[in-house]
Amino acid sequence: MAEKQATNGQSSDPADSFRQLRDNYLDAWAKSMIDVVNTDAYAKATGALLDTCLGVSSPFRETMEKAMLQTLAQLSMPSRADIVSLAERLTNLELKIDDMDAKLDRIEKVFVRPARPAWRPAAARRVTRKGAK
Repeated sequence: MAEKQATNGQSSDPADSFRQLRDNYLDAWAKSMIDVVNTDAYAKATGALLDTCLGVSSPFRETMEKAMLQTLAQLSMPSRADIVSLAERLTNLELKIDDMDAKLDRIEKVFVRPARPAWRPAAARRVTRKGAK
């Protein structure tokens, strides 16, 4: 059975000293990296690296897009461009239908008069004729 003995307030476990050394090392490394990353030179270098990576990957991406379009065409499936085109056409149709609905509402207001009630009071049924007293 292992017992921990304390000498001068420290544990006798050798792994504790290595853990403390590791933690101090990682803290120092993190502080120095924060200082490096927050500089303009680092931002410029990272930007240049990203631009280069994007420039290099562009031909591969275009090749993959062409291959995917051909595959979708052979499988009789729509591509992204087909879906976008269809969505635009449906949006235009919806707008036209809304316009037609508004125009029909205006036409209906002009031509449709309020319906007469089926019954009228007796006073309203009397028709006065010319010359009648």
